[in-house]
Amino acid sequence: MSTKRFSPKSNLLLYHAGAAVAVIGWGVSFISTKVLLDNGLHPIEIYIYRFAIAYLAMLLIAHKKIFSNSWRHELTFMLGGLFGGSIYFISENVALEYTLVSNVSLITSLSPLLTVLLIGFIYKTDRVGKETIFGSCLAFLGVGLVIFNSSFSLSINPLGDLLSLLAALCWAIYSIIIKKLNPLYSALFITRKTFFYGVVTAIPFLLIEPSITPPSVLLEPKLIANLLFLALFCSMFAYLMWAVINAKIGAVKAANYMYFQPVVTLVFSFLILGEKISFVGYTGCAMILLGVWLADFLQKRKLRTSNK
Repeated sequence: MSTKRFSPKSNLLLYHAGAAVAVIGWGVSFISTKVLLDNGLHPIEIYIYRFAIAYLAMLLIAHKKIFSNSWRHELTFMLGGLFGGSIYFISENVALEYTLVSNVSLITSLSPLLTVLLIGFIYKTDRVGKETIFGSCLAFLGVGLVIFNSSFSLSINPLGDLLSLLAALCWAIYSIIIKKLNPLYSALFITRKTFFYGVVTAIPFLLIEPSITPPSVLLEPKLIANLLFLALFCSMFAYLMWAVINAKIGAVKAANYMYFQPVVTLVFSFLILGEKISFVGYTGCAMILLGVWLADFLQKRKLRTSNK
């Protein structure tokens, strides 16, 4: 009796599909976070509730191994939780209070380009060619069109935009940290440790909150539904998927999928909030899709040519 196995090409397509699903969740998370903010929850509270729930859920399915193999690795996990968890999300959530959502989406979308630059600077063997940079730049121009949509007037608040830039840089650093840990630990273990240290490093930030929202607020069905979506899908599932994808297709290719985040936000804003998509928005979506595909296609063609 023969067992049907997936070909390497089929597996690769599954990993790319997983990256798309994860980014869809993150794109919709902007809307869920905005709902929670508009209903009285503070940015740091949202983050702590979200990742505490995600961590407890992960602990139920992955609790045999608690500590990493060494204190050095434990410190690396703590840095992952700090950059990919607390600082990233708190910066992003606070930025939503000081500047436009479109500004935050656009600036945090710089993370793929920052990831490419940092990886190229740190790892000589992973330096990307002009083809990947060209595709990334084309995609980023598409991000600009999607975010500005039908209006090109940008309302700038320096504090909010600087926080968004900090978030983008933190995500790039997190991608590099995950790259170091992937050969040593499972994606499940990496994700759970990231959540734990993300929550622990976020607790001191509560000192800057003006007040603490009563937990009873979370009993409202709309709020608990959005919080569970953020915790179980956008955090637990998407982070786990992202750890696997970084290991299988590489941090640079995975980072390019982050360009889809503002596209998803645009589409779901239309479906849920009734915001219209203009011709400029559709053009931006097309440029993002083309840029991500072009970067991957041209890089593969260059590798095939060099191997001949």
